Amino acid sequence: MAERPGRKPRKPHTAQVVRTERLTPHMQRVVLGGEGLAHFAADTCTDHYVKLLFGAPGVTYPEPFDLERIRAEFPREQWPVTRTYTVRDWNPEQHELTLDFVIHGDEGLAGPWALRARPGETVRFMGPGGAYAPDPQADWHLLAGDESALPAIARALEALPPGARAHAFVEVSGPEEEQKIGTEVQVVWLHRGERPVGEALLEAVRALEFPDGRMHAFVHGEAGFVKELRRLLRVEREVPREDLSISGYWRLGHNEDGWQASKREWNARIEAEQESDPAAAAA
Repeated sequence: MAERPGRKPRKPHTAQVVRTERLTPHMQRVVLGGEGLAHFAADTCTDHYVKLLFGAPGVTYPEPFDLERIRAEFPREQWPVTRTYTVRDWNPEQHELTLDFVIHGDEGLAGPWALRARPGETVRFMGPGGAYAPDPQADWHLLAGDESALPAIARALEALPPGARAHAFVEVSGPEEEQKIGTEVQVVWLHRGERPVGEALLEAVRALEFPDGRMHAFVHGEAGFVKELRRLLRVEREVPREDLSISGYWRLGHNEDGWQASKREWNARIEAEQESDPAAAAA
């Protein structure tokens, strides 16, 4: 029997910071460009994402940068770590990639980097991944999420054809975090204040009078409220799985490394509970 060919090593993209912009008190935009993006493309999904590579402090990697070599020759604690960010915009003519970062001062890794990033700085990343775009055959669209899902929701709204019916809910900390989105859809901005993340969003979607016809939904953000919205849509509303893009981008109390390590198991467990025992899933 012929041997199966080995997995082709993935090569990171290399780009440079072109410019940065503070969009709101807690959202920073970084635009990447350069010749390293000549063969990059992110134009088929509105939830395209990339995985930025951040080197370990004090560690110098050999050039040319080779992730497979680094993982083979360096101890694991010196491997670059990844942080996942949605593509807010991709300009193929200018080879410019726009990423928006939720920031909380010095908390985390990518947010502080985005605040300090300067033009000319080199950035490496993997991707893009992605799986969702609004289905033009759907009768209407539901888009719901917190700040982490805002770039993907905004890109989806801007991709809708004129006259498309959609309900969009975005939960942010307060009115100062609202953004202008190039869409004719009226976005419902929910101001969290001191309430738990996702509580206002869950209330708003529950209160929505669902239009007739087939819905195509995009629901992403903190895993706890995503779990409740999945139950609402899959169990109570009986929306087919194939008409839902729904997943936790992050989880309270976990950094990305911890969340990504447990995400597959979390999603499988929640889906199994909700499919087999809706009452248990609500617990």
